[in-house]
Amino acid sequence: METQEKRVEVSVKRINRFEGEGSLRAFCDVVISDAILIKGIRVVEGKKGLFVSMPREEGKDGQWYDNVIPLSKEVRQHLSEVVLAAYQSGDGSLKEREVVEL
Repeated sequence: METQEKRVEVSVKRINRFEGEGSLRAFCDVVISDAILIKGIRVVEGKKGLFVSMPREEGKDGQWYDNVIPLSKEVRQHLSEVVLAAYQSGDGSLKEREVVEL
């Protein structure tokens, strides 16, 4: 069986930064391979620093569940790196596109 390389392009289309006392630092919208728009990705300040949190909703049981789940560790890491780089740019400029080969 032949292994095909997959290309995943990630670009941050919009980012809204927040200042204040809470741990939420930003909301952003991300486009995956010019095919899927993910709205509501969050940048959060945790005890170990900044991290990216996927959109989620509260279930009837009171637990929170992610609406978007990257299916590989590499995709999750790449998505986090692109979002954090856009957040940390600080001047509102976003890299047009980042690509990872899987």
